[in-house]
Amino acid sequence: MWIADGWKDYEIIDTSKGEKLERWGKYLLVRPDPQVIWDTPRTHKGWNKRNAHYHRSKSGGGEWEFFDLPDQWAIHYRDLTFHLKPFSFKHTGLFPEQAVNWDWFSSKIKKAGRPVRVLNLFAYTGGATIAAAAAGAQVTHVDASKGMVTWAKENAAASGLKDAPIRWIVDDCVKFVEREIRRGRQYDAIIMDPPSYGRGPKGEIWKIEEAIYPLIQLCTKLLSDTPLFFLVNSYTTGLAPAVLTYMLATELKKFRGRVDSQEVGLPVSSSGLVLPCGASGRWEA
Repeated sequence: MWIADGWKDYEIIDTSKGEKLERWGKYLLVRPDPQVIWDTPRTHKGWNKRNAHYHRSKSGGGEWEFFDLPDQWAIHYRDLTFHLKPFSFKHTGLFPEQAVNWDWFSSKIKKAGRPVRVLNLFAYTGGATIAAAAAGAQVTHVDASKGMVTWAKENAAASGLKDAPIRWIVDDCVKFVEREIRRGRQYDAIIMDPPSYGRGPKGEIWKIEEAIYPLIQLCTKLLSDTPLFFLVNSYTTGLAPAVLTYMLATELKKFRGRVDSQEVGLPVSSSGLVLPCGASGRWEA
């Protein structure tokens, strides 16, 4: 398992009964987590001193209960700054476990010794985008949500990357990739963080189990002659690390490289254990 243990501004303090107690900067949040199927004693005082609590509804969805939380605040990871705010379906605008991937590809970009063009698909609020840009890459950031792209721009500016070579694109990721292929564009690295399930702007259904392999196939047509890496993230339990490895190894076999896929996780300070947070597949030259 790859563990994101480099955080100072974020911490999972405890987990129990389907929820996790987290510290985001100086604020404590309680949020649901489907992986937390154990019922351990909630002895940490933070459970009762939370700043906000997301309650999941048995009928689907849920809502926030606020006690003392600002509309927006910031946390830092190394030299990067992220603006956070509670919004729909328990999220804050950041997936902290992805920091372990940021560190991995940032090192590869810095050591490449050449210009690196990165395509970041389903790029959300820009965690991977600004990590890659901070490492010196030229990044194309693509997300179908205009609001997410605006948020990502704010994170880039907060991280001192307002003028970095980042192309901000609001578009359907699959359609964008198809157009880039027709344009003859090429990238040295591809990052994708697709949702498990979603709907496009015209009601198109996205199911990761059905759509991820065709998208990987498409994206290989965008790779340069000397690609650096290809990263696929999954939060779907049905896509085990070995499945990610199989897809990447199959579609990237014409390039010389290796594939490794693992679960990613975050340490839990009260127990010394690790909470699994999905999986990542990595191809590297």
